[in-house]
Amino acid sequence: MAMFAMIAVPAGITLHTVKTAAVAQISNTNPTPYGYTWSLLLFIIPIVVIGWWFLPSEGIEIPQRAFWRTIWVLVPLGAGLDFFFAHHFFFFPNVGATLGIGGPALGGSVPIEEYIFYFTGFIAILLIYIWLDEYWLSAYNVPDYKGESEQIRRLLQFHPSSLFVGIVLLAAAILYKKFHSPGGFPGYFAVLVLGGLVPSASFFPTARRFINWRAFSLTVFMILLISMFWEATLAVPYGWWGYQQKQMMGLFIGAWANLPIEAVLVWIAVTYGTMIVYEIVKIWLASGKTAKHAFLGIPTT
Repeated sequence: MAMFAMIAVPAGITLHTVKTAAVAQISNTNPTPYGYTWSLLLFIIPIVVIGWWFLPSEGIEIPQRAFWRTIWVLVPLGAGLDFFFAHHFFFFPNVGATLGIGGPALGGSVPIEEYIFYFTGFIAILLIYIWLDEYWLSAYNVPDYKGESEQIRRLLQFHPSSLFVGIVLLAAAILYKKFHSPGGFPGYFAVLVLGGLVPSASFFPTARRFINWRAFSLTVFMILLISMFWEATLAVPYGWWGYQQKQMMGLFIGAWANLPIEAVLVWIAVTYGTMIVYEIVKIWLASGKTAKHAFLGIPTT
């Protein structure tokens, strides 16, 4: 948190000095042909390099069952966000930046790139974390993972502090919306809080010991770097996607083409939730227990 504040506080103060949002003057009707499509390489290339070069060259084996089970839990949640809420939270004005293939969603189709975005995004986040955890910062992971996993009586443990923080954050967003940007509800922020709150309030006491926090911190910084380049300099200014202002909290970054603060916070929430889910699945599989026994502490007779 201190590392994040060290960068975010001076950056936030500086960005707040911008009183007039920068607006790109674009005369070309198709300024970025297939730009959104090509930009998916920002996730795809790290996946290929880490998964097929860095990890194999160092003889590091990915815990594949834990990896893929985590992906099959998280990707449907990301796809569900698009399917149910895409047209509540986003809009996609630049059709020329995509392949023009529509993916299913309530209220009308969305670019198929959206679903590839969530699929590759979760894989990239998880691979970066595993690469850091198992190689660069391996001195800080749990040495006897299997032994300590077997000692845990129950994975599901309520964490009241996470619930309290989630309620405070949501209440603050609602109040800010009410007094500074009246009209609508901060629905996108509510979804982000819920996405980070559910795994944290349910599993944080168990996962805390097993998460490599140094690897997690560096993963967050790497993902934020990618996302800020992606959204602030390309996606929002060139209309690859935009945000429905009524569903945002109302705190926008003028220097970044009025990018809502939710666009920054989403990557912190997603990375945090991904790490907890991955470590919980990994603990469960390492323990050798059935799901009922591992999660609820009820032995199978």
